[in-house]
Amino acid sequence: MRKIRVLAAKPGLDGHDRGIKVIAAALRDAGMEVIYTGLRQTPEQIVAAAEQEDVDVIALSVLSGAHDYLFPKVMELMRAKGLDDVLVIGGGIIPEEDIPGLKSVGIAEVFGPGTATTAIVDYITANLKRQV
Repeated sequence: MRKIRVLAAKPGLDGHDRGIKVIAAALRDAGMEVIYTGLRQTPEQIVAAAEQEDVDVIALSVLSGAHDYLFPKVMELMRAKGLDDVLVIGGGIIPEEDIPGLKSVGIAEVFGPGTATTAIVDYITANLKRQV
């Protein structure tokens, strides 16, 4: 059985990546392979990386408030590339009232500040769309 491949990405203009690095380390500790794209990635760069790296999961993190634009744009590009079998999760500073809209465009789950890393690991392993 191969490792679960996760692309950790910071779309938009956020300059803070401590949280996504903590998540990436926790996913690695859980036996997953993590590719971190770095700060200030466009949705196009994220989807291209996901396709090139053949990932099972994309973990998006936004602190800037641009999640209502960036997350749906990533999902639109994923559908256009036929990457419907990739689990996409989100996190960061996202108001509760915005979560249903994000889920309606295909974001599987949204994790806010203070979420236990074990909860994220458990969610990914229980909800993968691809066989690994």
